[in-house]
Amino acid sequence: MALGVHNGSAPPAAADHTARQGALVWSDEFEAEAGAPPDPGKWNIEVNGDGGGNQELQYYTDSTDNLAHDGEGNMVITAREGNPADYQCHYGTCQYTSGRVNTAEKFTHTYGRYEASIKIPTGQGIWPAFWMLGDDFSEVGWPDSGEIDIMENVGHEPATVHGSLHGPGYSGGNPVSGSYRHPQGWAFADTFHTFAVEWRPDGITWFVDDVAYQTFTPDDTRGNPWVYDHPFFLILNVAVGGEWPGSPDAGTSFPQEMKIDYVRVYDLG
Repeated sequence: MALGVHNGSAPPAAADHTARQGALVWSDEFEAEAGAPPDPGKWNIEVNGDGGGNQELQYYTDSTDNLAHDGEGNMVITAREGNPADYQCHYGTCQYTSGRVNTAEKFTHTYGRYEASIKIPTGQGIWPAFWMLGDDFSEVGWPDSGEIDIMENVGHEPATVHGSLHGPGYSGGNPVSGSYRHPQGWAFADTFHTFAVEWRPDGITWFVDDVAYQTFTPDDTRGNPWVYDHPFFLILNVAVGGEWPGSPDAGTSFPQEMKIDYVRVYDLG
């Protein structure tokens, strides 16, 4: 397999997908100057310390200490230890800060190829993710809105990423889920990799570096509703701690950075 390499320009695979899969319908190439915040025309910045329903430990801020372009073609989400602003979390005074952005009400789409080139962070208790929620989330709630996890990693599994669906009857600790292990056993944090799904009415296929590793269809939801037939919005974040990854330990170093080279959405033609 070809490893993702960041060179400041669109990789050949992107052009291949444009020709093979259909037109590019939305993207962010993150070409802003160093220190610039996420583009407010494309991204909402989430600010909270509620733990995300997973007992996470971070406070999501709108500070460029946690969310900023690096001037080299990437947006960087930085998880930091400490809390100089005295943010309060669900468990008391927060121990960590990080960033989370979404495209709700700014970009939603149904079906297509959704991909991002990302260099993930690493370490016990670090939980980066690239995922989507149904745009009816505020009306019907989770998990009835549906959730498509394009890429998740828990830091104690550096060579494995996960792709999952959460919906009514299959959510939380019981999703429809699978994983992909790096074929050489290398850490995904070592370089940029391309994480993607191709979402069609009859199923969703997950890719890492253009290798398809799983497909889920309505037959895989254990008799529960398939709720992937309406627009979804995009989310990028780095959580710290939580029920799945566990808390950081003495071996976890900070700050930890998730670098995003681009996010692109294509029609499938």
